[in-house]
Amino acid sequence: MDILFTVDAEKCKKDGICARVCPLHLISLDNDDKLPQPVDKAERQCINCGHCVAVCRTGALCLKGVSPDSLTAVDYQKMPDAGQAKTFLTGRRSVRVYKKQPLEREKLAEIIDAARYAPSGVNSQPVHWLVITDPQEINRLTGLVIDWMRLVMEQQPDLARNFNMKGMVDAWDNGVDRICRSAPGIIVAHAPEANGASPSSCTIALTYLELAAFANGIGACWAGFFHTATTFYPPMLAALNLPEGHKCYGAMLVGYPLHKFYYLPQRKDASITWR
Repeated sequence: MDILFTVDAEKCKKDGICARVCPLHLISLDNDDKLPQPVDKAERQCINCGHCVAVCRTGALCLKGVSPDSLTAVDYQKMPDAGQAKTFLTGRRSVRVYKKQPLEREKLAEIIDAARYAPSGVNSQPVHWLVITDPQEINRLTGLVIDWMRLVMEQQPDLARNFNMKGMVDAWDNGVDRICRSAPGIIVAHAPEANGASPSSCTIALTYLELAAFANGIGACWAGFFHTATTFYPPMLAALNLPEGHKCYGAMLVGYPLHKFYYLPQRKDASITWR
């Protein structure tokens, strides 16, 4: 049987912090030497979140053979303060007008690398990514979204009117893309449909992705109609050619912004119920 974790007795302060932060309470100090040890059948329950390793300031605990020395230390000196964080979050804009400049694969990989640290249900990390930067492929997929809208206009005219689908179809017919906005890239988040954590995990990961893109000078916008078409129009989902059993849970348009924003538009006051 694999050893879940090991503890360096000389480094361990026996403060019990690792036991307190373990989400599933799989660490016990109920022994003579007061050193952390796994509870019964902990190996079967551990979700490998790494909390126990990350919280130990002396580096005494190794989880499944992973030593703190092999991990990246958190640099709190580089953390933004509350004001900087708020400026960053409120300054983010949905970008729909892009330069024709291609996106570097390295930079896209960098923002996806940041997004993989987004939380997921029981640390299942189910999110997979499909990155589309071929203009012809983006155009083809956008055309499929338009085909779906034409079908909705025919079969569900009230729904089509609510979302002004005719306006978007007419624009497409006149050479204007109001679906994918002629974006240089589309990033699709997909995951196994059988995993109950997949929908929320993909949504949170895409949110991380959007913020990471902003930090790297890349504009982003949620591709709502693109995503919806994958759910209700089988040819669209088939065109993505995702792994068997996977479903698209969201998509993001990405590209270098053509314009810069200078002010923060007002938003509704937060609706809060205090208890």
